[in-house]
Amino acid sequence: MEIGKISIVILNYNAGELLEKCISSVMKSNYKKIELILVDNDSKDDSHKKCKERFPEIKLIENKENLGYCEGNNVGLKQISGEYCIILNPDTEVEPNWINEFLKEYKNHGEGLYQPKLLATSNKKRINSAGNMMNIFGFGYSIGKGKGNSQEYDKFRTVNYASGACLFTSKKTLGKIGFFDPYLFAYHDDLELGWRAAHLGIKSFYVPSSTVYHSESFSFKWNSKKFYLLERNRWYCILTHYSKTTFYKILPSLIIIEIITFLFFLSKGMINEKIRASKDIIKDRKIIGKKHSELEKKKIISDKQIIEEFSNIIEIPSQVSSSSVSLVFNEIISFLGKITKKMI
Repeated sequence: MEIGKISIVILNYNAGELLEKCISSVMKSNYKKIELILVDNDSKDDSHKKCKERFPEIKLIENKENLGYCEGNNVGLKQISGEYCIILNPDTEVEPNWINEFLKEYKNHGEGLYQPKLLATSNKKRINSAGNMMNIFGFGYSIGKGKGNSQEYDKFRTVNYASGACLFTSKKTLGKIGFFDPYLFAYHDDLELGWRAAHLGIKSFYVPSSTVYHSESFSFKWNSKKFYLLERNRWYCILTHYSKTTFYKILPSLIIIEIITFLFFLSKGMINEKIRASKDIIKDRKIIGKKHSELEKKKIISDKQIIEEFSNIIEIPSQVSSSSVSLVFNEIISFLGKITKKMI
């Protein structure tokens, strides 16, 4: 491990010109002691090869198949040699001082998972993520998504989990938490990592002074596969992270949420994805049981302590649901969440 070096892992899958823009911005960083590892998930657009030609100093790893977000990033993380590491999406562009701001807050607050202020590339005055929160029923969301970049989002704070679009930590901290869970493939990966870290007493932080731009048009596509993975992975996280005692206490409320979720998927024409997600969770119960046992043995912080930090609401993107439906849904989960928290 080289002291002071920052290892940056970028996972690529057909990102095209966005990848080149991302790497170009990273190379303009004020902090120069960096190692850039580009992992390609069997892209067909040759974007990774073009970047290697333009930036020969990068370390290119070519996977023979698409391993997904989790395992793809893990391949790169296993190769890092720096004291610190950053996981960075290929559809991002960074401000020159982004790394310095991470290091400053890390010095002040110690080990943890850190994310920058993520702004939309298409409109740099619009928030993409000002930290991420989750609620007791496993739903996660980005704070301020789609809203204007106001002073409200300029305060450093603790969050439930740091965005996987840009995540800073130390190699030592990552060694304690572990890599991304390959079962998830994609989506809820950062939520699961942050939840796992919280059980070890490792917090997640939002650093507004570090700015990164995120291209929503590339990464924020709502389709049947995304609906399926989000729902399957939400249940995977619930079943692996809560103790059996906690799970049975929240089960009555979960059943109500399950009915509402079923109706939501039905309204979106995605009921097959909901059924498929449920079937896969049942089919993979042995895998889930094994992971649950592993995590229970490592827990330092109780479910009750972590749940107290969870949000009672979720911010639903306008691409997913209308404001009126979101309002009703939030009223229900807020009511159920408050009642359930008192039972734990």
